[in-house]
Amino acid sequence: IPIAVIVIAGSANAVNITDGLDGLAGIISATAFAAYGIIAVLQDQQFLVSFCFIVVGACFAFLWFNAKPAQMFMGDVGSQALGGALGVVALMTNQWLILPIIAAVPIATLLSSTLQVLYFKATGGKRLFKMAPLHHHFELIGWSETQIVQRWWLVAILVAMVGIALALI
Repeated sequence: IPIAVIVIAGSANAVNITDGLDGLAGIISATAFAAYGIIAVLQDQQFLVSFCFIVVGACFAFLWFNAKPAQMFMGDVGSQALGGALGVVALMTNQWLILPIIAAVPIATLLSSTLQVLYFKATGGKRLFKMAPLHHHFELIGWSETQIVQRWWLVAILVAMVGIALALI
């Protein structure tokens, strides 16, 4: 049970912190659920396959209205629910060890905030990033919101493929 709590709470918080730009948390979550949906197909877990791809479809429907400029926002309830559900799916497929790979973007976002606070305290006020979480750092160095979302999505697709490959081992 302690591992389950860490996986579910960790993924819920990671996706929540990722929800800072229009479309970011939705597209990253959809990609991660698609990866776990494929893993569930390989495991012949039909209910989980259906659940994962229903979530992907729901994320896509939401993204229609959340793409820049957003007409609708996910908020904490949506992002924590998606992250928590992703953690549950990782546990149900018994592939929770590859969750940090499949969810590398939310994990990197969460770690950037944690590292920023630790570094700030350890150095007496110096910053590791211009701003945390990491997607805001990229905004401050000149990337547009669209560039950040598209590039993080490419990273999410790549790590999802790596995660699926690792699940086959």
